[in-house]
Amino acid sequence: MPYAHARTPLIAAMTLIVATLAGAWAQAVAPATIAVLDFDYVDTSGEEKDQRDQHEARLRAFGAALRQDLDAGGAYRVVTLDCGPVPCSAGRMTPQALFEAAKKAGARLVLYGGVHKISTLVQLAQAQIVDVEKNLLIDDRRLTFRGDDDEAWRRAEQYLARQIAESARAEQVK
Repeated sequence: MPYAHARTPLIAAMTLIVATLAGAWAQAVAPATIAVLDFDYVDTSGEEKDQRDQHEARLRAFGAALRQDLDAGGAYRVVTLDCGPVPCSAGRMTPQALFEAAKKAGARLVLYGGVHKISTLVQLAQAQIVDVEKNLLIDDRRLTFRGDDDEAWRRAEQYLARQIAESARAEQVK
């Protein structure tokens, strides 16, 4: 069996190459860590009825679903920030404080945004993603959605989550 013995270094070298490539590939497609901040809300619709409680509940549900959908999509690993007694939102904290909280939580990316109720039936959502290591805006999304009920908000969140996840997957392929 001298022939089999001569192949052992070749097999070992090939195994090492495959293991190295597999490790590099796994690192290349590892999900990015992202902190999804609480979204802010502005209502300039001029409606007489006070809907703050409903809007706050929908905004909380929107944020929770967005975190869950992005985490489940595989492109991101969502981490939670500790902002103390202040809500973790771009409207309530300075960018420096948010980025420091993100770094402390192990997040490389921060997603923040808001929803603006323009009229009785039209709302505008905006979401931006910043790479906190590079201090660079890497994604900026705007969408309008019709309706001001749970279903309209749910559809808007699902669309936004899908768009963000698809963009991340496209970046991973590059």
